[in-house]
Amino acid sequence: MSGNRIDALLSMLEKRPDDARLRFGLALEFLTQGRAEEGVRELRRYLAASDDEGNAWGRLGAALRELGRDEEAREAYVKGVEAARRHGHPTMAGEFEDVLEEWEE
Repeated sequence: MSGNRIDALLSMLEKRPDDARLRFGLALEFLTQGRAEEGVRELRRYLAASDDEGNAWGRLGAALRELGRDEEAREAYVKGVEAARRHGHPTMAGEFEDVLEEWEE
C-alpha cells in the first residue's frame, strides 16, 4: 500500500510540482518506508520552497543522523530551532536544542 501512496503522490506532483504539501507528504512516506536518502532529498526540496515552522527541519535532522551525516544533521536542527522560535513554537525549539546538547556530551 505504501508504494501506492508514493506513486499517487508522484502523480499529483507531476500535475502540481510547486505544491509544498505534496512534497512534504512524499518525503514523509519515503521516511516511513525506511528510504532515508529519498526522504532527505524531498525534505530539502520542500524546505527550499516553504517557510517551515520547524517540523520538517527536525525530520531532516533525524534522517541525516540516521544516515550518519551528523554535521548536516546538526545544521538542520539549528535551522529547526530558528524556525520554531520564529513561528512561536518554544517546545519544539527546546526539543531540538536537547538533541543538539546530546551531541555536546
